[in-house]
Amino acid sequence: MGRAFEFRRGRKEKRWDWMAKTFTKYGREISLAVKQAGPDPLTNSRLRIVLQNAKNDNMPKDRIESAIKRASSKDEKGYEEVVYEGYGPHAVAILVETATDNPTRTVANVRLIFNRGGGSLGKSGSLDFVFQRKGVFKLAPAGLSLDDLELELIDFGLEEISQDDEAVYLYTAFTDFGTMQKALEERSINVLSATLQRIPNSFVEVTDEQAEEIEEIVDKLEQDEDVQAVYHNMK
Repeated sequence: MGRAFEFRRGRKEKRWDWMAKTFTKYGREISLAVKQAGPDPLTNSRLRIVLQNAKNDNMPKDRIESAIKRASSKDEKGYEEVVYEGYGPHAVAILVETATDNPTRTVANVRLIFNRGGGSLGKSGSLDFVFQRKGVFKLAPAGLSLDDLELELIDFGLEEISQDDEAVYLYTAFTDFGTMQKALEERSINVLSATLQRIPNSFVEVTDEQAEEIEEIVDKLEQDEDVQAVYHNMK
């Protein structure tokens, strides 16, 4: 009985931690979107996407509204998007996307995690040949035909389409992200999430022990409050 209770409590605490971090990240994305193009999702496509993703991850409505209100305030300093690139041990490339109100603090924290993990930060653009930035749309599969979607959306930047048990996935070039978003909205297709991701062009093979070293660095980076996403090319 006692062990079962502890197990349930542990799962709840992990879920609360995940929710807190996820909602904080969405709050920063909302701030960036509002500062860029205003607080109205009808005229701000970036904000519209963030709100859609946040709702699909069950972010409470009051937290969303509060984030928009704060970002709309002239007194709100806002966040800056900064990308850090480097290598972990065993020549594994690691790219870190951040949203920060203090870049000096953020780069110090990121550099410390790299150094302690046996890696090092590189110059901006040093991993341009390793990762491609792609738009990834996750669609509810009900009523969708992959063949029909491919024919209908290829003129809007569709590069690849796939499906698993959960969803249909569309991939576009970074420059076609907005075009695809608009095409899906016009067709009232149910989009579960829409994100820009860094897709590796090549992968580095490592042993199980080496993988643990990389995963430790990635975990510590993801725990940093300024970090929005971490990508690597470990196979």
